[in-house]
Amino acid sequence: MNLPNFLTSLRFVLIPVYIFVFMNGHMIPAFLIMVAAGVTDVLDGYIARRSGQVTAVGMMLDPLADKLMMITVIVSLLVSGHISWAAAAAMFLRDLGMIAGSFYYHFRGKKTVPSNWAGKLTTVLLYSAIMLIFFETPYAHSYLWLVIGFSFVTSIMYIVMFKAINKTITETPAPPGHH
Repeated sequence: MNLPNFLTSLRFVLIPVYIFVFMNGHMIPAFLIMVAAGVTDVLDGYIARRSGQVTAVGMMLDPLADKLMMITVIVSLLVSGHISWAAAAAMFLRDLGMIAGSFYYHFRGKKTVPSNWAGKLTTVLLYSAIMLIFFETPYAHSYLWLVIGFSFVTSIMYIVMFKAINKTITETPAPPGHH
């Protein structure tokens, strides 16, 4: 197992650790575990690309580890009353839509759009919103809703890019003499 895949595996291990710490009322240590998972995500991708250690297993497990950690965090905040059902539902709806869209395009043999600056910014904003919630700061929930709105805007951007990148693939020139 290479280092990037080890770091991805570590994120899976951090999920039950996060749950245990959070459920025992230790908000700040739980938040730090979530941040550690985020750091391993950044590191594994950077190391894999930089050292040529990108693997099919890593490409599959990395986003799964990310989504499972974020789902765990969202559910824990929901169950503990730190976020509303509506906010959790909006976040899940957006993620399910993105996953369904990716599967749709992938299994139809179409190209998918790699993560870009808008997706990365959405992730950073979401982590910052969650941080504000963990630290129970004023306006944390309003900020979370702004981030949720921005995440839907970035989803629309991805949909437009999915369609554009695949339009050139599906278009075939008309036979000569046909207009």
